[in-house]
Amino acid sequence: MKRIIKDYEPPCLLQYRQTQDANYDGYHPKELLKTSLLKEQGYICCYCMQRISIHNMEIEHNKAQNKDCYPHLQLDYKNLIASCSGNRGKRLKNLHCNGRKGYYEGKKIICKITLNPVDSNKNCETYIKYSSTGKIFSDDETINHELNEILNLNHEILVKNRKETLFSVINALNEKFRNKTWSKEAIKKKLEELSSKDAEDKYSPYCQHIIWYLSKRLNNP
Repeated sequence: MKRIIKDYEPPCLLQYRQTQDANYDGYHPKELLKTSLLKEQGYICCYCMQRISIHNMEIEHNKAQNKDCYPHLQLDYKNLIASCSGNRGKRLKNLHCNGRKGYYEGKKIICKITLNPVDSNKNCETYIKYSSTGKIFSDDETINHELNEILNLNHEILVKNRKETLFSVINALNEKFRNKTWSKEAIKKKLEELSSKDAEDKYSPYCQHIIWYLSKRLNNP
């Protein structure tokens, strides 16, 4: 999970929200909204950080829009983020991200999760850790439960993808520094690259996992 810094909302959303009886389902078309969310997130899922596009993303309400939860936030731009589909349509054990969270919202088990990647007062990145094998976890018991059970971020495919992405970076650095210790300058350069969007406004998929690992290497060589 990577912190999301919200930008200005699309004028079309603001205009629609001011109409009588405005509601999320009645807001169309959603392409401009999707594009806005994708750009501010660097085209990665708000939860698992895999690459997403306008063709395979879903608009996620961080705080559920259900009538028993936060219906007044259904058109609040700060409550809207871009998620992958999370294997929607598959069995529960294979769902993750919005697909899995939506299941529990539909069952009225939850209305929100503890970590909000948009929350400027509680940086989600500081509550999350990773293993070199691709697992994601938190020392906070509630957050750790939500990462595993509500979002299913340790689904085997996500773990495999995170591990492979991390090892591709490790292998590249090992190749550059054969039989040598990685230089701090090289690690810092890679961290800067991963922390920034590229020329197409995109972050690298699973970037925060690699950032976490390299930051540890930098501080504990």
